[in-house]
Amino acid sequence: MSEKLVVVIGDRLGKGQNVGKGVEAAGGQAVVISGFGADMKLGDEMQKHQAALGISFCGSGGAGAITAQSKYGYQARYGMRSIEEGITAIQEGYQVLGFGFLDSEELGKRLTEELMKLKG
Repeated sequence: MSEKLVVVIGDRLGKGQNVGKGVEAAGGQAVVISGFGADMKLGDEMQKHQAALGISFCGSGGAGAITAQSKYGYQARYGMRSIEEGITAIQEGYQVLGFGFLDSEELGKRLTEELMKLKG
């Protein structure tokens, strides 16, 4: 695969760096949005970077994902709390995943690996 898959990460508290490390470890390109309220910019940044996947983090796991869905029409699943839920969502064709706070390298790595497997 010549071009890396772009994964945009928006965290309500300005985090997401660990997930970004996992994305990169799996061979993807991570774009971590900086600053508080970054989850609300997820759809805008996905459009800007032509991302294959967007990951949103906030307390409920929904605000940024719902905003990206409403503004740009991305298929979003939110309220997730585990890596397995995210993998299932990718397998079902969702482009935006909303989680409660779960800034782990393993999450980024496994989601990116699954996406690459599906994209060939």
